[in-house]
Amino acid sequence: MTVYLVGAGPGDPGLITVRGRALVERADVLVYDRLAGEPLLDLAPPDALLVDAGKSPERVAMTQDEINACLVEHGRAGRSVVRLKGGDPFVFGRGGEEALALREAGVPFEVVPGLSSSIAVPAFAGIPVTQRGLAAQFAVITGHERDGKESSEIDWDVLARFPGTLVFLMAAARLASIADALIAAGKDPETPVGVTQSGTTAAQRALVSTLARLAEDAAAAGIGAPAVCVVGPVATLRSSIAWAEERPLHGRLIGVTRPRERASRLAERLRDLGAEVIEAPTIRTEAIAGPPLDPQTWDVLCLTSPAAVPILVERIGGDVRRLAHVTIAAIGAGTAAALRSAGIVADVVPESAVGEALAASLAPHVHGKRVMVARAEQARDALPEGLAAAGAEVVIEPLYRTVPIVPRNPERLLAADAVCFTSASTVHAFCAALAGHDLSRVRGVSIGPITSSAARERGIPIVAEAARHDLAGLIQTLEEI
Repeated sequence: MTVYLVGAGPGDPGLITVRGRALVERADVLVYDRLAGEPLLDLAPPDALLVDAGKSPERVAMTQDEINACLVEHGRAGRSVVRLKGGDPFVFGRGGEEALALREAGVPFEVVPGLSSSIAVPAFAGIPVTQRGLAAQFAVITGHERDGKESSEIDWDVLARFPGTLVFLMAAARLASIADALIAAGKDPETPVGVTQSGTTAAQRALVSTLARLAEDAAAAGIGAPAVCVVGPVATLRSSIAWAEERPLHGRLIGVTRPRERASRLAERLRDLGAEVIEAPTIRTEAIAGPPLDPQTWDVLCLTSPAAVPILVERIGGDVRRLAHVTIAAIGAGTAAALRSAGIVADVVPESAVGEALAASLAPHVHGKRVMVARAEQARDALPEGLAAAGAEVVIEPLYRTVPIVPRNPERLLAADAVCFTSASTVHAFCAALAGHDLSRVRGVSIGPITSSAARERGIPIVAEAARHDLAGLIQTLEEI
């Protein structure tokens, strides 16, 4: 096996490379930094060993020697080891030290470059590090030299004369000393400076100042670590091309409780809108084993969840042409989309994604018909009862069950600006996962009335309910509250 030194990118989980993501998804051991991005940890296999190697001004989980020893130990044991490092491994990431330790120990390794925060964070703040007429070159400098050094390795005289952009990484605690050193070396005190905290994430905050006022303005704005500092006239462009903070959900912390296999679409859309997403699935779906199903005996097929679609296709032998004579009914747009992905177009999709609405849509057409309702093991009976009342012969086939799981950091959900509930089952599993916590603190946002009712019965306040009972409606509601 191999040790992979992987650059995680600057913080936004979507900015990891395709190669890096693939390695995380099959890692046996994941040794991660503080700035690697928590959502990336959720990509690791459930049985992967997660090793916290993060460092911050307040806490050092592992020394560099301990990290090196950890990589060598697991590499020698034949495991697939991913060393997940914020930004790029070789840009002030100590990746070179780790590579040398692995080479000395005879452990194979591979370096997977990452997007450095030196260019990504300014870009998210609306500050290009180069710009025609303003900066034809840029330099990247550490803002955090090793403690205990007798003298600085940074040539401030050269930097003060540098005719381009200066980018300082890990600069939050040394903004005053950086500004003082540049001014003392001859840099104009009125040189524009941009500072960005938590760049590329929903917590991003930025300001533009000058060298003379940098420390004072940053302190007044409460700028802290991690921060990237950009010195040069390009910083003034932020007022014209800042974009990340203008997204409608920027700065919002939103919890998603959907099963992981169905959470990605919602989570990705929320991140596109600027939110920080806590993927905290409280249930997973598990197929129920059963004999092959024969569509020849059905006149109408009702599917009540996207999760039922792939299981149904498998149970009918994988040939969707066997459904050609069957009227297909989907409870909502999400289920209809899942059907389309399988090559099936739903004939009936009610405007409201609840069992009562689907039963009402079908009622005029099902008298004397045999209707198959493919659903979860535990489900409301509104749909089959409504169909039976309309004169249909109803057959219920449980295709899957929901299994509760405990999210890795359930406490974070209590601090979220909103927690999305997409079904009653996610509500019940959420309550089980956070048993003993004060659920009255939760700001619930529900996909529809059935889910809202389940939440209120369990003591979870619902601050908003989607008018359209699908993911698009849920997202629109989050933008409006």
